[in-house]
Amino acid sequence: MSKSPSPGAWVAPDGSWASSAANRKSMLGNRNRDTSPELALRSLVHAAGLRYRVAAKPLREMRRTADLVFRPAKVAVFIDGCYWHGCPEHFVMPKTNTDYWQGKIGRNVARDRDTDHRLEEAGWVVLRFWEHEPPEDCAGVVCDVVTARRSGRSVA
Repeated sequence: MSKSPSPGAWVAPDGSWASSAANRKSMLGNRNRDTSPELALRSLVHAAGLRYRVAAKPLREMRRTADLVFRPAKVAVFIDGCYWHGCPEHFVMPKTNTDYWQGKIGRNVARDRDTDHRLEEAGWVVLRFWEHEPPEDCAGVVCDVVTARRSGRSVA
């Protein structure tokens, strides 16, 4: 017979990755779109006169979405969070539940590389930026690449 938790004790839901109630609340509060770095980039790119789709599938048959999609120019832009995508500069492995997080972040990075490969095979240019990069620098790159693709120039 299993022991019931004491009244008021936190119990992780079945299949939960959270090591505590506070951790679960924090992780559930993370946004997967409309983050501050995304909004800053979108604002600058829009101000430059470029129009795009937000959180859209570059390839309709793919379940993955890009943060900004310029479909006619075939440019997909991703703003990767330092934690979720394993930034070499800022990522710090959590001290609790390390095996889970190591696998999770590793799978995210592998999925990113697979997404890049599949899009490039279909003739897309993939632009990835870290959330800590200055939005003005990112917007400059996005505008240059999209403008070049629209005019038929090759992009290095």
